[in-house]
Amino acid sequence: MSSVTQVSRAIRILVDGHGGDGAPGIIIDALSQTLEKYGSNLVLGISGQPEVLLPVLEKAGIADRVEIIEAADVIDMCEAPAVAVRRKKNSSIHVGARAVRDGEWDALVSAGNTGALMAISKLILKTIPGIDRPALASLVPAMDGGSTFFLDIGANVDCTSDHLLQFAVMGSCYMQAAEGVDSPRVGLLNIGSENIKGTDVVKVAATKLEDSGLNFIGNVEGTDLFGDSVDVVVCDGFVGNVSLKTMEGVAKLILTQLKGELTSSLVARTGALLASSALKRVKSALHPSEHNGAPLLGLNGIVVKSHGGADAHAYACAIDVAIREVEADLIGNIVETMNRVSEV
Repeated sequence: MSSVTQVSRAIRILVDGHGGDGAPGIIIDALSQTLEKYGSNLVLGISGQPEVLLPVLEKAGIADRVEIIEAADVIDMCEAPAVAVRRKKNSSIHVGARAVRDGEWDALVSAGNTGALMAISKLILKTIPGIDRPALASLVPAMDGGSTFFLDIGANVDCTSDHLLQFAVMGSCYMQAAEGVDSPRVGLLNIGSENIKGTDVVKVAATKLEDSGLNFIGNVEGTDLFGDSVDVVVCDGFVGNVSLKTMEGVAKLILTQLKGELTSSLVARTGALLASSALKRVKSALHPSEHNGAPLLGLNGIVVKSHGGADAHAYACAIDVAIREVEADLIGNIVETMNRVSEV
């Protein structure tokens, strides 16, 4: 029997019961996994239509351990965010965001429509003073078992130098508060490490970062994302999203090719059996599901986006991200750092 992970205080995590490809079954399976993992201080809730959610909760045997927060509407994955914001004000995302705003729940996790989640969360929760736009972020596996915090990964296609500075502040705060990195090294993603390279926006952002008081190490390249020289890498959402999807594709390619080669002959299968423990660790490190859960940073409330196609384990990883943010008082840390940077 696995040991129970205790949280430091009572934490209330609310999930969107209708977001994602496998909702609500996948989500409720993830809630079951989370309840097994954490102690009694963790309180879980699910927003959505009770007539849909309750039978699945009962089948999973956790109906008495998960609170249903009623929401009448469901936002489709392909629905235009502007339409969802205006016409479905009682959606599971709206209800969840309002519950976080009102202090009834500490965080919202959703695998639903990304654009709608972003727009609704910003409308209801507002942004932290000094932050113009929320940013999506992701932890990327790096060498020696470490991680690199990468943002923005798709929330903001067009960014100013001020936006990039704000992303750097939020990323640095996340790594310090949630991951325990004392003085996170911040890099600006560019096509070269030299100061003369990059767009005008990136060049101006580099100047502002040098004066920010953050541990800014300068420009970094794509290969540095997986190294041990940087903790936070900042870029606009267009570059970030393309980069992240490319990483996921390459990781799947490597795992698929490796599986094919290791099952191609008796000798290969024997070798795979002998190295099974090591291979499992490699799979765990590279598989995208192990790194699911993109924090939507910059809001006056904790919101985490799960991949729409996540399985139960991956969705549970997104819930883990929300728990770490709450425990670390991430929003308080961002507010404090923004105040300090604005005084520089």
